[in-house]
Amino acid sequence: MPAVRSKRYAANAQGISRSNPLPLDEAVKLVKERATAKFDESVELAIKLDIDTKQSDQLVRGSFSLPHGTGKSLRVIAFCDGEEAEAAKANGAVEVGGEDLSKKIQDGWFDFDVAVAHPKMMRFVGKLGKVLGPKGLMPSPKSGTVTEKAAEAVKEFAAGKIEFRNDKEGNVHMLVGKASFDPDKLMENVQAALRFIRSIRPSAVKGEYITGVSISSTMGPGVRLAV
Repeated sequence: MPAVRSKRYAANAQGISRSNPLPLDEAVKLVKERATAKFDESVELAIKLDIDTKQSDQLVRGSFSLPHGTGKSLRVIAFCDGEEAEAAKANGAVEVGGEDLSKKIQDGWFDFDVAVAHPKMMRFVGKLGKVLGPKGLMPSPKSGTVTEKAAEAVKEFAAGKIEFRNDKEGNVHMLVGKASFDPDKLMENVQAALRFIRSIRPSAVKGEYITGVSISSTMGPGVRLAV
């Protein structure tokens, strides 16, 4: 059954071709023009990768900071104790702790966007795999969220550092800014994101790696990029 689109979406989609990718500057201009909601819409990049998601050596995940940030402050929690916990709190963590924080999450609390953990706290975090994993919130060394510098990681993620992972279809979705951003800043964020994704190409992937890229605002249609 085809998705039912709103009249706003249909109007915004007029004139946008699915078969003819646009240069980045034209795509960004179009996305900004079609972001007509009453709030400052987020801008997201969707990257289609030719990877076999059933093979562990072809999975793509990680974290990095955009040149101009995302325009969004993230709620970060930290599994750490002692001085590291105090520093994490000072750096913007909304909650810090160990076993107590683990239990709070097991009891159904998920009022956060990123979870950071010190390696020695993984004995508590490991119990949360079944609840955090499906939500994409499970701390991982590969994404930079399991680190001995937990307080520093809190500061970076609270400021808008991106954490990403491919979905089961091989797509990677990234927040790259707000519709209110200057076009040049949006373009630089998109270019930085694509460079980073290329830089972490799994060695097991042969042939074409990035097979499609599109950019869209929260309420707007996707615009294909020529890359």
